[in-house]
Amino acid sequence: MSSSISAAWDRLRALSPRSLRHLFEDDGRVAALSGRIEWRGEEGPRGILFDWSKTHLDDELLAGFEALAEACDFKGKRAALLGGERINVTERRAAEHTAQRGVGAATSVEEAEALHERMQLLVEAIHEGALGEVRHLIHIGIGGSALGPALALGTLSRDLSLVDVHVVSNIDGLSLEAAFAACDPQTTLIAVASKTFTTIETMTNAASALDWLAQNGVSDPGGRVIALTASPEKAVEWGVDETRVLPFPESVGGRYSLWSSIGFPIALALGWDDFSAMLAGARAVDEHFRDSDGRANLPLRTAFADQYYTRLRGCETRAVFAYDERLALFPAYLQQLEMESNGKSVTADGSPVGGPTAPITWGGVGTDGQHAVFQLLHQGTHLIPVDFIASIAPGDALDSAHHAILLTNCFAQGAALMAGGNMSVESTNGKRDQARSFPGDRPSATMLCDDLDAATLGALIAFHEHRTFANAVLMEINPFDQFGVELGKKMANDIAKGGQTFDASTQALLEAAGLA
Repeated sequence: MSSSISAAWDRLRALSPRSLRHLFEDDGRVAALSGRIEWRGEEGPRGILFDWSKTHLDDELLAGFEALAEACDFKGKRAALLGGERINVTERRAAEHTAQRGVGAATSVEEAEALHERMQLLVEAIHEGALGEVRHLIHIGIGGSALGPALALGTLSRDLSLVDVHVVSNIDGLSLEAAFAACDPQTTLIAVASKTFTTIETMTNAASALDWLAQNGVSDPGGRVIALTASPEKAVEWGVDETRVLPFPESVGGRYSLWSSIGFPIALALGWDDFSAMLAGARAVDEHFRDSDGRANLPLRTAFADQYYTRLRGCETRAVFAYDERLALFPAYLQQLEMESNGKSVTADGSPVGGPTAPITWGGVGTDGQHAVFQLLHQGTHLIPVDFIASIAPGDALDSAHHAILLTNCFAQGAALMAGGNMSVESTNGKRDQARSFPGDRPSATMLCDDLDAATLGALIAFHEHRTFANAVLMEINPFDQFGVELGKKMANDIAKGGQTFDASTQALLEAAGLA
């Protein structure tokens, strides 16, 4: 850690925290700690309101974190990211997911546009019957290759889809069998999504899917496969016709790959216009992130709050609650994005990291969570920052009372976490009823969407990608490698090969399961 970065942290640690109640004595606080990112929708401007006023950020903290960002060369690292430089230093490659949305090095943007055009042509050809009748798609991947499409389809496919998509990631055969049971093999395509086209879970599931097609009378199972990969030559070697291989660049990481050909099932199920709208919403956030500085940069400002709670207040977790059933998978998506990116113990140059890194991200949907885990959030001994996500426009066609109750509950939870209070009607023996007391002064933030459509989902995801990157810069780590994922995979492969000796517990488990 450089002396300037160390000094910036020292100045931040020297600041005394003020209560949220005290901070809200400033009439301009909500305006100062809120901001919108907008884009042009079919019916005019649409966007998301980001309200961070119920966090403990104040002018002194914001100024201190701006100094930290400067010491960490945030602007330089942002320019390197968006310019296609080798920002992923351990793997010596760029991280060019924003180029998939039109923001990045010119040559990379051109390549992305060409690959998108290729995917669009295949999607439209399938819709027009070039591969026969297609009613189902089984999308096989794992990690970002599956979670991104699953999130998008779960959020956006409430209406009738053009193609029924089943996302399979787990090597547990029950997952694949469930997809088989829902599909007609004669009208089913298989998408195999793997960056390397060697991932054992994905390729094992893919082989079983081909067997299922063959056993059910499909004469050319291989002709029903679409490959989504950064290793097209391996897909062809595996048996996929090159006309049905949709490549994406090596510089697009798995958890950032939704915008590339990994988005094929989204475009196939919802149509190209919706996939294009997702790219446009994400691009609006990219442009804001590129063009705004300091506290005016909303993902960076959010990272200031994240660092305040993890580094200065010792918060080990952050909760995310979506008050919209369509976003049920969003906390899980953020778990991978944030914990795989920033769950590190060394800095980008290999030195021990100077403090805690990614918090443990967890959450669920409201109002379900209110009747379960919110007890801990309000009265537990842990300080846990909470993110709330909601949409002004409802996703249902029922009585408007449903959505009104949903939103009022969302807003009330943030207010209650901040204000605290006492619910007792009368004291016991003249003493305050502590069981019904709420300490308050507990932080939350709210992301309020005008509507939850394809562009909004793209913007939400891109916002959190940039939030994750901004946090990484402030912690001096590389968010684009994930070597911690590899060790367990290697050991699993060693077990499969046999001849390896493990610790006594593992050996006993292998023997009990009949694997040794």
